[in-house]
Amino acid sequence: MDVHSDWSDWLPREIEAADPDGLWLWYLGCNGFALKSSGDTTVFVDPYLGTGDPPRTIRMIPVPFEPEDVAEADAVFATHEHTDHTHGPSQAPILAGTGAGFFAPGASIDVTRKEGWTENWAVEDDQLHEVAEGDSFDVGDLTVHVEPANDPDAEEPVAYVVEHESGTFVHGGDARPGEFEPLGEAYDVDLGALAFGSVGMIPDKETREPKLTKWYNDESMLVAAANELQLDRLVPTHWDMWKRLTADPTALYDHARSFEYPRSLEVVEIGDSIEL
Repeated sequence: MDVHSDWSDWLPREIEAADPDGLWLWYLGCNGFALKSSGDTTVFVDPYLGTGDPPRTIRMIPVPFEPEDVAEADAVFATHEHTDHTHGPSQAPILAGTGAGFFAPGASIDVTRKEGWTENWAVEDDQLHEVAEGDSFDVGDLTVHVEPANDPDAEEPVAYVVEHESGTFVHGGDARPGEFEPLGEAYDVDLGALAFGSVGMIPDKETREPKLTKWYNDESMLVAAANELQLDRLVPTHWDMWKRLTADPTALYDHARSFEYPRSLEVVEIGDSIEL
């Protein structure tokens, strides 16, 4: 399956041309981010460029670029094995074109085998790196820690803590509260990305009959997770993606107002950049 962008290649060109004096992030929609550091390290987390599985899951936002348009990448991270986080047509061409490493838990690595990333996209075996909770490693001038994540819908979810001299970023994948308190105690987290959405009637994967579905944090859960992480800044994600599960992130201002964390809420749209 090919990926076709609605935006041509301006976003990857913007990322390549950027010259951060710290760590900059670009929101790619869904739960995807691109990160670029002052040391010229570029990594992607959960980039998903597919359109879902209509009519069950229907993408509501543009496809921001084609993976073949990414010319610079040092690593791609996946938080878990679901299609909108581990996806051959979105991620394998980035690996093949840049030589970047793919870092993901075992269930995601299993997806790469089932989809034939090495056969269908010329990804090398040594580009695929299985990670587990407790692992730490460096990518350029970034230090990455693999931490637990409470995602009851995933087989093997993890969160990533990315440390740079300018600050610390946490990508929680689709995780709910319950596992983040130790991270909040262990790290001084400047910015966290957490999945936010509504409850909707989504066709069942097998029967295609409408089924009450809740895949992401609601308002109260998201604020609880932010408090576990002791976040200075919270960026809600995933609220823009799927028809019937979209949400209004500005509603979080009222829910977070009386809590210590997050110190600030930052609502970004696909294509926006954030300075850590």
